[in-house]
Amino acid sequence: MSDADDDYVAGDINTIDDNGGDFDGNHDDANEVGADRAAAATAVLEFIAKSLAEDPNAVEIEVSERQGKVILSLSVGPNDMGRIIGRRGRTAQAIRALVGAAGARDGVTTSVDIVD
Repeated sequence: MSDADDDYVAGDINTIDDNGGDFDGNHDDANEVGADRAAAATAVLEFIAKSLAEDPNAVEIEVSERQGKVILSLSVGPNDMGRIIGRRGRTAQAIRALVGAAGARDGVTTSVDIVD
């Protein structure tokens, strides 16, 4: 058996570097606001919600962060709730998938909560 430090190469994926465990060297700052981290996801959610709603002025999105995940809370007018959720929740599920893909583009895990 060999010693663990025998064949160390900087950046080797099988070793632990001093860059915080992030393979590209970037650190996630705890001070970053969730809205900054999930700008694309927030924009996508706002666009979709305003496009579906009868009253786009009533659409509000609140961004928070919980356990390293960005939570987007969507509020719409009472008459638009059915449009946003859709039959059997299919529209809401599609919205969550699209927002999740936009968040993944920024390297962020997102969750969409529809608030009544």
